[in-house]
Amino acid sequence: MRLPFILDVALGLIFIYLIFSLLASEIQELIATIMQWRAAHLKKSIEIFLSGSAHDSELPEVVELVTKIYGNPLIKSINQEAKGFFATLPRKFTWMMGKISNKLGNSMAKSSVTRKTFAHGNSGPSYIAADTFATSLIEELKLTTIVHNLTESRLSSVKTQHIQEIRIILTRSLKQVQAHELPTNVTQDIQDDFETLQKEYDLIFIDFKEQRFDIDTSVGRMKDSMGKYINNFQANMEVESYVLRETCKRLSAFYYHIFPSVEEAIVIGGLKPNISEITGILETGSSVYNSLEISISSSEDHTYKAIHEVVEGLPPIIRKNIFSIAKQAKYKAKSTEEGIRILRTEIEQCFDNSMARAGGVYKRNAKGVAILIGIALAFGANADTFHIIDRLSKDTVLREAIVYKAEQTIERQPNAADIQNIDTKEILEDLQLPIGWTDNNLQEQLGWHPTKIQNIPIISILTMFTGWIISGLAIAMGAPFWFDLLSKVMKVKNAGSSSKR
Repeated sequence: MRLPFILDVALGLIFIYLIFSLLASEIQELIATIMQWRAAHLKKSIEIFLSGSAHDSELPEVVELVTKIYGNPLIKSINQEAKGFFATLPRKFTWMMGKISNKLGNSMAKSSVTRKTFAHGNSGPSYIAADTFATSLIEELKLTTIVHNLTESRLSSVKTQHIQEIRIILTRSLKQVQAHELPTNVTQDIQDDFETLQKEYDLIFIDFKEQRFDIDTSVGRMKDSMGKYINNFQANMEVESYVLRETCKRLSAFYYHIFPSVEEAIVIGGLKPNISEITGILETGSSVYNSLEISISSSEDHTYKAIHEVVEGLPPIIRKNIFSIAKQAKYKAKSTEEGIRILRTEIEQCFDNSMARAGGVYKRNAKGVAILIGIALAFGANADTFHIIDRLSKDTVLREAIVYKAEQTIERQPNAADIQNIDTKEILEDLQLPIGWTDNNLQEQLGWHPTKIQNIPIISILTMFTGWIISGLAIAMGAPFWFDLLSKVMKVKNAGSSSKR
């Protein structure tokens, strides 16, 4: 058998597979769009990522957290939907089919969680960037709220400590001052200045609590208020008094002790919780968590209670997984801001890795669906590989017509990137392919072997079934595969023709 003949038959068969692969990919893409497979798979993959396993991903608290994340403005802004009746008409059909698919999935899975696929709308995004997800997750975990509340509670303690220490110094001094019979206006000025300091400290704390200023600015304002108070106290020393001079020395010593600099004052007061403390709060049984429990029971400070409510509002399985990720960040961080940034980076990396695995699962599932579509398409079109090969080997005109059409297709779309531009409808109209349920095809297929049982050609029917399965598997290989193979076989054929000349 001559090589050109074999190449022509191979080209014809590959070209037919290419045409059917393009049809199958369009069908699969249509089904995936209607059923919203990509968006639903992404949401399920996020649930598995946060819970750590497919089994735990069905827990109601996990589903609820993911629903909240999807309701975050950053995520919602990704999922842009068309406006207007006619623009949304195709989408409404898609949403209806998606709901039907979701109900069937819930009933078949017999899940304890009955839910919408997308609680904040009829559809969801098919792709979420790692940085967008990390930011949304941190917002929903309220880690920044925990940091602010911890800082607020500690700033309140520092404020109280400063005022109490100054009150102690003044109380001791004023007792001695009365013995020396200083003017009343001096003691009154000292008392007024102290009350002013208290009011300024209270105002600074309120401004921080309501997030008008950050902790650095707030501590800087406290330092300025304390410095101004000491300057006013020195102004009252116009009256000669040993006690006032000693008091002023104590106040100055206390000032320089608590405010060597704004940065050191923040460190001394523990006003910026490090990432270890934040992760410790997330871990039930840790020393930080236990101290939080003690603070709730022994203190009237509502801040600790607010932190506890936020932490306890997180599903235990989520806290456990976030704690595992946060442990990687705490060894790299030197400050709270850096810790949160590194934690965000760690979440992004873990999310990317998880989505890469989820992408592999989706591709395997898609390949399974492609095989089913390929076999169904082969059966529907009666695309029997054995019959196609037989016809191509016997019908010279048909073989040459298909090869010519294949050459034209390669010339028009030389790159695999342009494969979607191939007009399958035009090709099917121009060529009489050896497919279909026509009388001629059935006569040729079922008349191959004389062996029959009760006038039924068993061998021919089995051959047809085998041919359909082979065609279905070949179609599932995908159009890019057959396009590349077609280009390579075409080069071999052209090279053979050139060498003959």
